[in-house]
Amino acid sequence: MLNLLKIAVRNLARFRRRTLLTSTLITLGIVAVLLFIATAGSFKAMMISQFTDAVLGHLEVHRKGYVASIDTLPLNLNMQPQMVKKIEQVLGSMDEVEAYSERVKLGAMFSNFTETASIRINGIDPQKEIAATPLLPGRIIDGSKEGAVLKPGEILIPTLLARGMKVKVGDTIVLVATNRDGSVNAKTFLVRAIMESITGPSGRDGYIHIDDARTLLRMAQPEISEIAIRLKDPAQLEQAYAKLNQELSGMLNKENKPVLEVHTWASLSPFSNIANMIDVLTVFIKIMLVSIVLISVMNVMVMAVYERIREIGMISAIGTPPRRILSLFLTEGLVLGVGGTALGTVISLAVIYALNIWKIKFNFGQQQGLLLSPAISAADIAIIAGTVVLIALLASLQPAWKASRMDPVKALGHV
Repeated sequence: MLNLLKIAVRNLARFRRRTLLTSTLITLGIVAVLLFIATAGSFKAMMISQFTDAVLGHLEVHRKGYVASIDTLPLNLNMQPQMVKKIEQVLGSMDEVEAYSERVKLGAMFSNFTETASIRINGIDPQKEIAATPLLPGRIIDGSKEGAVLKPGEILIPTLLARGMKVKVGDTIVLVATNRDGSVNAKTFLVRAIMESITGPSGRDGYIHIDDARTLLRMAQPEISEIAIRLKDPAQLEQAYAKLNQELSGMLNKENKPVLEVHTWASLSPFSNIANMIDVLTVFIKIMLVSIVLISVMNVMVMAVYERIREIGMISAIGTPPRRILSLFLTEGLVLGVGGTALGTVISLAVIYALNIWKIKFNFGQQQGLLLSPAISAADIAIIAGTVVLIALLASLQPAWKASRMDPVKALGHV
């Protein structure tokens, strides 16, 4: 085997320019794919974390039909205390769950005593909310981040609303809301902080204490609009979703239909389409890599066979078996694939390391200065490298088979 490898390397070295060009194409293909996977994966993870860790959580539980009517924030589809207690028991028994937060959502009118605008309000328990969405305090761009992020009688407002209404930290504002029975109630709040807006429907969301939300809505009992859930490992999303869905499917209404529904962040955020697009682009990039390797290696091997027909006839005439000739040309293709793959992988890892040192920043919607941290797993490297080497072997197979089946007499007479 070692002798076969030496012969293959020597034969490739005889045609240095062609071998170098082919190896360069494979190397550039590997670099392009690995860098795209690393940077696109980092961007995708960053984008997802901006929604899961700052707003949505990984999973959410609602009453059946609530999400379909979420634009109106229907109060008649809130979850009752007994229902919430059962859900909390299920969540407490799941090892995948790290934290969860109950919320009361409502639509209200926001007034600075001069102008009025609409606002979406999230009534939260501050400690539970920060545990479920740890990036929430980091969204504060004006106001104190020390101590409790929110106290009863205080409100966090989005920067879009603050600029439009000319409201600043320390101002007093009024929220006016309509409860389930149609009666109107108002309550004054002190602006605790101004928050960076999140791109999308949550860009006009404000936060008040959950007790204030219930007081504003004159709730007779502690109802809940939704429960946001944070997982210990986001990679277990589908597993946790299926398990929670199964556990809660036993809670039925009078018509024996499930009364609750579970949603992943992807089904609640329109930006999941961007994440899906990144995955599709990754597939296309991989297909392009396979095409580059297939065409370049096959071209080299076809030319190698054509230019060495008399040489093939000679070694065949002196008794070299067809399988030996087949192995020789396959080894040449393997050396090309392995060499280009190894060099491309080393260059890619070096570039990824450099990108992490240089700390590349970018903006995403309203979020400014997000840090890009490219990274690639050993599994991705192994899959890409294995695919390239396999394609290189397959590309060499047809020319190698042709060489091994040549008639020695005809090959020696070839001009």
